Order: sequence, then structure tokens, then C-alpha cells
Amino acid sequence: MSKFPAPVLSVVIPLYNEAASLPHFYATLKPVLAELGVSYELIFVDDGSIDNGPAILEDLRAKDSTINILRLSRNFGKEIAVTAGMHRARGKAILTLDADGQHPVERIPAFIEKWEAGNKVVIGRRSNRHAGFVKRVGTRLFYSVIRRMTGVRIDPDLTDFRLVDHEVQVEFNKLTEHGRITRGLIDWLGYKRAIVMYTERPRLAGTSPYSLRKLTKLAIDSTISLSISPLYIASYIGVIILPIATLMGLGMVADWAFGDPLGLHAKGSAYLIVLMLWLVGILLISQGIIGLYLSHIHTETQNRPLYVVDEEGSKGWS
Repeated sequence: MSKFPAPVLSVVIPLYNEAASLPHFYATLKPVLAELGVSYELIFVDDGSIDNGPAILEDLRAKDSTINILRLSRNFGKEIAVTAGMHRARGKAILTLDADGQHPVERIPAFIEKWEAGNKVVIGRRSNRHAGFVKRVGTRLFYSVIRRMTGVRIDPDLTDFRLVDHEVQVEFNKLTEHGRITRGLIDWLGYKRAIVMYTERPRLAGTSPYSLRKLTKLAIDSTISLSISPLYIASYIGVIILPIATLMGLGMVADWAFGDPLGLHAKGSAYLIVLMLWLVGILLISQGIIGLYLSHIHTETQNRPLYVVDEEGSKGWS
């Protein structure tokens, strides 16, 4: 247990190769936090940076006792970096934001205000987006697929610029899956939430570390983490193929038995193709049955809590 008293606010800042933007980001963040009038801590999670960022952080920490640095051994990805910071945050509320300057720090008081009003989760929603056309379309398509497959609605304009209550943090820290999307897991927990609108700004320096390869991996990991629907895809295809192949086979047998009344003029190769389709349908449905069992294993190994209690009022419970 830390010898220092727990702060009211913990600010978790994941970063990877953000040396060029760090000084300006820090210089704009500190006055905003000072005006809040509450105790706070800064948790910089260095996700294996290979630039001068770690040295800059050490210089800042030497002058600022509110700074804590968590340096990961390699680049694990932003979702893991945010999780690591959440695990170590001690505040009554935990705010996450990026160090690239796209999240306007002057909107932080609005998050605190919404939290003090009783909201357990406060999410920043951008009114614009500094991204290319392909990335914007891909992001919306991805979240649309996630919503349809999981039933969890994730607005693509809701961001990682968000605040959660300590109660939410406790439940979040119980979630153990490795391939994760932080905002999806927080949304899965439920809890009363509010929205803070903001205008996204251009990056202070450099380019986004999220390459197409990393975004694709995140999409795949998130889909698997939040949904078991992919396990059933083969079964769905089999359910379509099997009755079609069965009807085609019955028609061809009827034509053979009753002198080609349907006029199919089926030959030996056609019978073989229909038989193969029928067997493929059986195999795909069998894979779907295996998928049912795998889905139960997947759900159990995620080790998520059976339920999450938001409030509890009682007279007889101890």
C-alpha cells in the first residue's frame, strides 16, 4: 500500500514515441489540473517508446511529485497500456487521455462536473475527426459489425478520452482477457454514463502509431473478445447449403426415377457435385456444433463476473 494518501483524480496517459509533443502537452495539462482544486496524480504509461520520451518523462518527474511513470518492457499496444495504468490508479476517479494533443485538456473540468453529478462513466465524444477517408469509413464499419455481433453499441465517435469512477475501475480490473478493447469492456460493464462533447485537434507532432496492420489486429482481437458469433459462421453457411443441396438431390433423383419430368437432364458429374455440396453442408453444421462448445469454453476462460452491482440498498443484509 502506498504511503501517500489516495488522490481524488488519477490521470492515465498512455504514450508511444511522443517525445515531440510531451513538453507542450504537459505544459497545457498542469494549469488545467491545478484549477480543479482537487488532489491528483499523473500516470504516464510508456508503451516501450524508442525515442527520447522516457528521458523527458524522467526530467519532468524530477520536478513534479505528482508524476508517476510506468514503463512497459516493450510495445504491448495502447489497450494494454491503458489497462496497466488503470490497474495502478489510486484516485476516486480515473481519467484517460492521449499525449498527442488531440484530446483538449481544457474540457477536463466538464468531465469532473459530470462525475460529481453522479455519473460513473463520462465519455468524450468528438464532433469532428482528423483522419483519412479510408480510416473513417473503416472505423464506422468495424463498430457497426461489433454492434450487430455483440449487441454492445459502441459509437465510433466515443473515444478513450473518458473518466470512470473508482467503482467502475474495480470491476474493470477484474476483466482478464488479453485481446481487449478498453472502451468496449467499460461499455459492457454498464453503469450510468454521460457524454462530454469536444472538438478534436490535430496531433501536436508526428503521426498516429496505429498502422493499418495494428488497426486490423485490434479489430480482430476486439471481435473475438466481445463476441462468440464468429464461431457460428460456418454453421450458418452450412444451414444455407444443406437444404439447397438436398432439394437439388431430390429433384435429380426424381428425374432419374420418373423419366426426367423436370427436364434437368442430370449427368453423373452433377450427382457427384450435389453429393459433395450435401456433405459440405453436413460438415459445416458439424463445425457449428463444435463452435457451440468452444463458445462456452471461451466464455468461461474470459473469467468475467456473472453480474455487476451498481447500487445496493438493504435493511437486513450485513
